[in-house]
Amino acid sequence: MLKFLILSITLFIIGLLGLFLSKRHFLIILISFELILLSINLNFLIFSFFLNDLLGQMYILLNLTIAASELAIGLAIIVAVYRLKGSLIVDLIKLLKS
Repeated sequence: MLKFLILSITLFIIGLLGLFLSKRHFLIILISFELILLSINLNFLIFSFFLNDLLGQMYILLNLTIAASELAIGLAIIVAVYRLKGSLIVDLIKLLKS
C-alpha cells in the first residue's frame, strides 16, 4: 500500500510543479491538471481496495467523467485560441479578456 501512496504523492507533486512552473504553455498546464486529477483517482482506488469499499470506485468514475469533459472543453479553447492568435502562449490568452 505504501508504494502506491508514494506513487500517488509523486504524481501529485509533479502535477503541482507543472502548474506553478509552466505559466506560459497552456498544454502543459492542462496536462498537469489532468495529472493531479489522476493522482487523486489513484488515491481513491488505493483506499477503496484496502478498505473493501466500492464508494471510492464510484468517486473515480465521477472524477474521470469530469476530467474528460474538462479536457474536451480545454482542447476546444486551445483550438480556438490557436486559430485566433496563431500561438498557444498563456500571456496572449489574457489579451482575449478585453
